Amino acid sequence: MSTLVIVESPTKARTIRNFLPSDYRVEASMGHVRDLPQSASDIPAELKSQEWAKLGVNVDADFEPLYIVPDDKKKIVRELKAALKGVKELILATDEDREGESISWHLLQILQPKVPIKRMVFHEITSEAIKGALKNCRQIDDRLVHAQETRRILDRLVGYTLSPLLWKKIAWGLSAGRVQSVAVRLIVNRERERRAFKSGSYWDLKANLYAPKQEFPVQLVSVGGVNVATGKDFDEATGKIAKGRKVLLLDEAAAIALQQKLNGKVWSVSNLDERPTTRKPSPPFTTSTMQQEANRKLRLSARDSMRVAQALYEQGYITYMRTDSVHLSQQAISAARQCVTTMYGSNFLSKEPRQYVTKSKGAQEAHEAIRPAGETFRTPQETGLSGRELALYDLIWKRTVASQMADAQLTMLSVQLTVEEALFRASGKRIDFAGFFRAYVEGSDDPDAALEEKEITLPPLKLGDHPVCRELNTVGHETQPPARYTEAALVKMLESEGIGRPSTYASIIGTICDRGYVELVNNALIPSFIAFAVTTLLEDHFPNLVDPSFTSKMEQTLDDISTGSVQWLPYLKSFYSGEKGLSGQVKSRDSLIDGEAARTVHLEGLDDDVKVKIGKFGAYIQVGEGDRTVNSSIPQNLTPADLVPEKIEQLLKQKLEGPDQVGIHPDSKEPIFMMMGQYGPYVQLGQATEAVPKPKRASLPKGMQPEQVTLDVAVKLLALPRTLGAHPDTGNRVFVNTGRFGPYVCHTKGNGDKDDNRSLKSTDDPYTITFERALDLLAQPKTLRGAAAAKVLKSLGKHPDDDEAIEILDGKYGAYVKHGKINVSLTKEQSVDTLTVAEAIAMLAAKSKTSKTGAKRGKSSTSDSKTTKTTTKATTKKTATKAATKSTTTKTAAKSTTAKATTKKTTTSKTVASQK
Repeated sequence: MSTLVIVESPTKARTIRNFLPSDYRVEASMGHVRDLPQSASDIPAELKSQEWAKLGVNVDADFEPLYIVPDDKKKIVRELKAALKGVKELILATDEDREGESISWHLLQILQPKVPIKRMVFHEITSEAIKGALKNCRQIDDRLVHAQETRRILDRLVGYTLSPLLWKKIAWGLSAGRVQSVAVRLIVNRERERRAFKSGSYWDLKANLYAPKQEFPVQLVSVGGVNVATGKDFDEATGKIAKGRKVLLLDEAAAIALQQKLNGKVWSVSNLDERPTTRKPSPPFTTSTMQQEANRKLRLSARDSMRVAQALYEQGYITYMRTDSVHLSQQAISAARQCVTTMYGSNFLSKEPRQYVTKSKGAQEAHEAIRPAGETFRTPQETGLSGRELALYDLIWKRTVASQMADAQLTMLSVQLTVEEALFRASGKRIDFAGFFRAYVEGSDDPDAALEEKEITLPPLKLGDHPVCRELNTVGHETQPPARYTEAALVKMLESEGIGRPSTYASIIGTICDRGYVELVNNALIPSFIAFAVTTLLEDHFPNLVDPSFTSKMEQTLDDISTGSVQWLPYLKSFYSGEKGLSGQVKSRDSLIDGEAARTVHLEGLDDDVKVKIGKFGAYIQVGEGDRTVNSSIPQNLTPADLVPEKIEQLLKQKLEGPDQVGIHPDSKEPIFMMMGQYGPYVQLGQATEAVPKPKRASLPKGMQPEQVTLDVAVKLLALPRTLGAHPDTGNRVFVNTGRFGPYVCHTKGNGDKDDNRSLKSTDDPYTITFERALDLLAQPKTLRGAAAAKVLKSLGKHPDDDEAIEILDGKYGAYVKHGKINVSLTKEQSVDTLTVAEAIAMLAAKSKTSKTGAKRGKSSTSDSKTTKTTTKATTKKTATKAATKSTTTKTAAKSTTAKATTKKTTTSKTVASQK
């Protein structure tokens, strides 16, 4: 008899299978097999009348969660139950963190195994790690399960209790979240600071001096013993010098006068200073620091960096990627030090092995930092990786190796020079010993290039020397508002405040972007009007829920639940129930919240008579009152940051006076107007009439402002769409045009079929692109916007029915066959190398038939589902698990065993499953 091992993903299954005995069978659960219901359709028929079922948690029955098996997991559950038959043992080998522990517990509850079970954990997928884990299996950790389940219930309570209030008071479809709302508030507050910021101006002087063999820059520091004002001396609220600052503020006239006074005068070296300093390497990566550096260096979003890291882990290249720890095992330290000696020499090795101490709040995940897997570290070149996977592995490898390298030794250089009553300074930096800089420079991709940039040399000077001034310039400056959050900066802030957990930051940032609260523009997170409205409502009526310190304390309490020092049930009751609980607060505040006020966005810097409101179709401007009220829609691509008085004036002018005329089209002799629409500015040929209700229009290219549009530019824009020719396969039209997401080529299919579009590359020009180039773009595989294209593992040929390609792709859950919109996963018996086109066609036909049959059945399967109520109680008795199942709702009491199933304690839960 064999042993069944269950992991989360096919990739992980394929990797771990190589290190297990031949009689071990490995299957994948594809993540969680059950969860709280996501919609009303998920609630079983016999519970639909229960009000609490909409919440998914029965707060009156000790916060009993309602668990259901989602439709896309029912087949997986059936397969896992089938695989369990005839085995002698079940090993649950999901990830070692709370989420992984929870997945194992849910598998145990849904499968109800009659054989002994073990919980196997490991933080890297290597032969040594898997063999060691097999020897040290344990039971499911109830405290970790409790912590994750409490967190899940808490998130559901916050989201499902507050979101309906936002729908009622602001707009339908909005959501609030325990961590997401705090993250949005941080971003909104930064934008408020930027809008309230008052810019100040100041001037100074810079000179280029020449000493023997070298020119070097110097900057004005003081005049007559008084320091010259710099940006840090200004008050952000007034744009003027802050009170108490005794500095000299130079305007342009004063700077020019000083320049003229100093021209031709003698410069003298008045002071020299050399100060040695040491730089120590950064600790190896945690989840948070990896996301930050991947964003800075590789321009990967937090979500993308976690996806790539997950793939590297599951393929056995790195250790577990969800961790708060900076600790390295002795094996890892030895491997890193060996790399240093081999690649850089023993003089670059730290004198003693470095061990780092975790300092982040509530560190609790895996017990080792993210590092290359194994007893020896493969160099990036030895992995055979490519693209993002190679780039991230290279980053992890360098950071880990650098952590065991010697300190960098630098000398900070400073030279002061006087000319008349003015004092100038030159600063430099000399790298005496590169140390760990040779492998890794934080924030830089190329250590060698970064070393050159870090070293700022000065010529050899001594007191009394007289360098020659070759150039003396006046320079004007404007103080800048606080920088917007990048993903890296937001992750750093969330971690420093103890908000959420690093393993969740990627999904949090993804959620607030997906739901329209925040837009990512040039790596900066910019809040929307909706974000301002929701944040203001929560601040005014539920301040604790968006207070970072309160959220941090909540996070600490959830961590305490995982250690057993806090009980989960009393905490949930105190948070949600009673007059001071969330439920009571929402009910009491409902009548006090004025919807009209909640839908009004307050922005710094706007006139009192200008109101920004949230309407059914988005944000709009309102001025005036009563019969004199004027409303003007705000384009969707216009953010609160861009809504300045000048832009408001432009929008209102178009509303009241009509659009500006750019000129007359030279061919049609019709007027061309500059318009502002829902998606931004565009030009329009002629007026809309009954005969021509939709005149020809063309959006402005990204980055082009309305004031830049001349008649020639407008005529060129209106030349699109441009017909390029007839497609050789269909004879239908191929044209190029520009749309909301930029320029694209289109092949019109006709006969009710959807047109085939491809975005132009950055090197393509829609006004000059050739027909041949358009056909080349249309022949390329289509990818989802914002998603990385799945890697094509093998092309099998064309389908005989439509001549479209049949390919095998590498997806998130393993290899699959793709033809048009139909995807079919390969079974464990099938191989990418041996699968034939005939087999693929048969698989596609079966999938197509199944899809059609399922569509006809509709929701009829709901009535066949079974509802199981499971109560698992902790006990020290060694009794076997017993289950009693009825046709509709059945209660199951499962007591723990030592040889067979189960956990020592779980919460009471309802389970809905349609599997037998």
